[in-house]
Amino acid sequence: MVHSLVDAKGLHLAAARSAAEDDEALLVRAAQERPEAFGKLYELHVDAVYRYLQLRTGTADAADLTQQVFLRAFASLPKYKTRGLPFSAWLFRIARNLATDHHRQRGRTPDELLPGMVQADATAAPEQAALQMETLGHLRALLRELDGEKRELLAMRFAAGLSSREIAAVVGKSEAAVKKQLTRILHTLKEKYGES
Repeated sequence: MVHSLVDAKGLHLAAARSAAEDDEALLVRAAQERPEAFGKLYELHVDAVYRYLQLRTGTADAADLTQQVFLRAFASLPKYKTRGLPFSAWLFRIARNLATDHHRQRGRTPDELLPGMVQADATAAPEQAALQMETLGHLRALLRELDGEKRELLAMRFAAGLSSREIAAVVGKSEAAVKKQLTRILHTLKEKYGES
């Protein structure tokens, strides 16, 4: 019984993802034919791109870089071909490359992926807020111990909300490899968090 429910849920999610990708493909074709239709693609992806860049570069630069991502995407859209990958993967490759260039130009490495976004609930009672701050401080420290690639995978999965398939397309790995790596990262974090 449980297996049939899980299988049904998986099929439903796969069908929903396929429908979303079909809708996205229609939006891309419309934008290639009529540039004014690009606004729908922008609205669909701007929040996720911004959250990802905010984690990669910080709040001060994220808005400018987000704008650059969409300007580059708009300029390159006539040459865009799906090649079996979702448009979002292509968009996040642009964002990833811009973030990397941003850090290279500043002569530093992105050592703070994710920790700045992990924040306590501002509406919590003082005692609860203090406990949250302590817990989040510990989580930030654990995230800083991860190498940049692992933090980037977490940023794409949890801040940008990309699926394993989309992440795989962005980083040039198989979906299975991305799933396995994310599972290992989360397992390691859970173990380390439990040890302290």
